[in-house]
Amino acid sequence: MRAGTREAIPLTTRTENERNEAENDGTDPRALDHSQTGVSGEDSSHPLQPAAQTPAEASTFAELGVHPDIVRALAEAGIERAFAIQELTLPLALQGEDVIGQARTGTGKTLGFGIPLLQRAELPGDGTPQALVVVPTRELCLQVTRDINDAGKHLGVRTLSVYGGRPYEPQIQALRTGVDIVIGTPGRLLDLAEQGHLVLGKVRNLVLDEADEMLDLGFLPDIERILRMVPDQRQTMLFSATMPGPIITLARTFLTQPTHIRAEEVDAGAVHERTRQFVYRAHALDKVELLARVMQAADRGLSMIFTRTKRTAQKISDELSERGFAAAAVHGDLGQGAREQALRAFRSGKVDILVATDVAARGIDVAGVTHVINYQCPDDEKTYVHRIGRTGRAGREGVAVTLVDWDEESRWKLIDDALKLGIPAPVETYSTSEHLYADINIPESVSGRLPLGQRTREGLNAEPVEELSSGDRRRGKKRSGSRTRKATTESTSSDAGDEDIPRSAPRRSRSRRRTRGGVAVEEQKETGVETRSDSVGPDSPSPERSRRRRRRRRGGQTDAASGTGVEADAELPAD
Repeated sequence: MRAGTREAIPLTTRTENERNEAENDGTDPRALDHSQTGVSGEDSSHPLQPAAQTPAEASTFAELGVHPDIVRALAEAGIERAFAIQELTLPLALQGEDVIGQARTGTGKTLGFGIPLLQRAELPGDGTPQALVVVPTRELCLQVTRDINDAGKHLGVRTLSVYGGRPYEPQIQALRTGVDIVIGTPGRLLDLAEQGHLVLGKVRNLVLDEADEMLDLGFLPDIERILRMVPDQRQTMLFSATMPGPIITLARTFLTQPTHIRAEEVDAGAVHERTRQFVYRAHALDKVELLARVMQAADRGLSMIFTRTKRTAQKISDELSERGFAAAAVHGDLGQGAREQALRAFRSGKVDILVATDVAARGIDVAGVTHVINYQCPDDEKTYVHRIGRTGRAGREGVAVTLVDWDEESRWKLIDDALKLGIPAPVETYSTSEHLYADINIPESVSGRLPLGQRTREGLNAEPVEELSSGDRRRGKKRSGSRTRKATTESTSSDAGDEDIPRSAPRRSRSRRRTRGGVAVEEQKETGVETRSDSVGPDSPSPERSRRRRRRRRGGQTDAASGTGVEADAELPAD
């Protein structure tokens, strides 16, 4: 297809494996993105800070033509020289050209597109968004917003982060107040645009960040609809760690003569060179014991363990906690409050081991992760790259350990061939294997339990849980259809006190009349049968006969039994 053309592209959804993965985890990112509950309002982002030392020969931001106010803000954060992706992207992006930036996770892509957005914005603006940044997850949305705010704090730029799982009203109010740059997830951006609250007619700069992850989460149809709402005359920048076929098609369709930039060599792998990768063939009954020894490596910091199912994640977390480790789990069976508690404890260092499923861990960006363990073999090479990308970021060294069971060898062989890792046959390894201790730098004296003297972490219980759990709101919402009447009654009772009692008493009385009428004398008196007998005379029918007459009248027969019009009229109050 010729560059610069724009035409419709087919909608791309997740593969069968990815759909099954989301179902197993119990988390639906697309549904959550259109929901008003399910996400905590806490800001999990961290201030702009230098990720790692850049080479001394790297260009400074001032040399790249960055605005002095932005250079001053970056210098205050300790950032003076640019990473490779920033050094290659900024000269083109500052001139308004379309760019495809391909770089691995943790290489500084945020400033690569954030600085051009700040410098090309017309300030002060009229309150209509001038730039739009689309990201896959809430965590990344908050972090990108924080970085752009910190870089543009001397410019007076107004930014807004919008994402699902939170109420619409505060976001709508912020849009009415006026913003210059909007950062959001696809579903919520689409909702606000279709409702008329988010005006995209003046967007001059559009960024798609982590496009491959948005493809994995099934957001590509929403992205296509957003792209059709923005003006054709715009600058578009697309950033992605990998370039699968649908992303290439997206770029060719909606970008105008883009420049493809890669921050690594052509033959560079998808995983950081500073990440040491070890693959072991382990027995299922020995994995926890092996894992307990890996978690006692001499140079281990924060660690993440990935599993394929939520049950396995919880089981591993409980096993490690029982052995004395400070571990927490993040998976779809936990409410949002419990998940936020685990993430806060992990970021603050109260726990140093986070066990997570792939879907629940998407978008988690925590600095200082030294070890990543694949407790089970990933489904494909993309999942493997995303997992391993949690460590070895921004020039730091990391360790990645993958445990492959006997029945997973064929799957691992496909991953190895796709990534050209050169480890087609993992070595058979047990918790007592000598090469395991040598590879991971494990002291020879360790056992399967953490010694009491090394249990210095506060643990998960030291992190408080939010009182208003978003997970509880989500669970209540699923059953709201069957509990509407009950909720309404409870709400009315709390407001009106005893005013509900007279309303409910007649319903109970009517129920008793229908079931006991004509049987008990006391019930007959309550329904007025004795009064009717006095008004008609001694020849009036018996209570049982009156009950039968009412039954016939309700069936459509009028005065079928013997009696007078007076009797029929006298029966009406009893109904």
